[in-house]
Amino acid sequence: MSLRLEMLQVARLAPAVLGDEASRLIEQFVRGQQNPDGGYRDRDAESDLYYTSFAVDALTALQVAAPTEGLLPFLREKAAAPGELDFVHLCCLLRLISALDEAPADLDLAPLWQAAERFRSADGGYNQIDEADTGSAYACFLAYGAYSDHGRELPDPDGVIHCLSTLATPDGAWANDTVFPVPNVPATAAAITVLRNLRQPIPEPTANWLLGAFHVPSGGFLPFPDAPMPDLLSTAVALHALDGLQVPFQKLKEPVLDFIDSLWTAEGGFHGTWDDDDLDIEYTYYGLLALGHLAL
Repeated sequence: MSLRLEMLQVARLAPAVLGDEASRLIEQFVRGQQNPDGGYRDRDAESDLYYTSFAVDALTALQVAAPTEGLLPFLREKAAAPGELDFVHLCCLLRLISALDEAPADLDLAPLWQAAERFRSADGGYNQIDEADTGSAYACFLAYGAYSDHGRELPDPDGVIHCLSTLATPDGAWANDTVFPVPNVPATAAAITVLRNLRQPIPEPTANWLLGAFHVPSGGFLPFPDAPMPDLLSTAVALHALDGLQVPFQKLKEPVLDFIDSLWTAEGGFHGTWDDDDLDIEYTYYGLLALGHLAL
């Protein structure tokens, strides 16, 4: 199944929790982040494929139309030079193209898929760095997402499964890579999502490890053990992973809602943490995803 659509099915439920006025403010915030070239702003106000992919998905979750006409020239420009894109932005470009109602005939995807395979790691996974010996959970998630969003089979899924097995920890979690082998929530959520879609078994302790990342005093999920504070990304992906594992978390609903509310502003955007002074589209999307899960 398309990972993008899997997440959007849930994020579309967020307006039921937000209400009409808050949903309208979020829509205005996201639309206001679009630059004249059609891309959406990163934290330096530059047009960026990564933030643009979150903008389109946030507007889709709010069930309002994204301005595709203005976006197309931006996507064409980036697609014309795939060799200049790193792996993250390459996957975001593919994700954005999959979001179009119909990809333009002049948009040749073959060079994009060829560029993506250059980031295969020697262990069979994917890495944000080309020609790496080992892969990362995040890169495997991006790769699976890019292929699944276009209805394509992931090349050599056994290689990805092997890569993720080397990043698993005895407590049921995953580290992101071998460079910093510390189990963390985003990597664990990414591994769960990929393995679940590849119909692989998930270790029995995984659900309890994720639930153990819940920070009772704050109502959010910590990104890794002993982290100083929870964040919105970890909270959203933890809920998504728990839901994918069919683990109930209703008892967490009210404290998590309070935590998310503490990160929202009347400007229409979400902060990533309490220490984050800026608003951006990425965390706004994760706010919608988390709220969607809490609407179930």
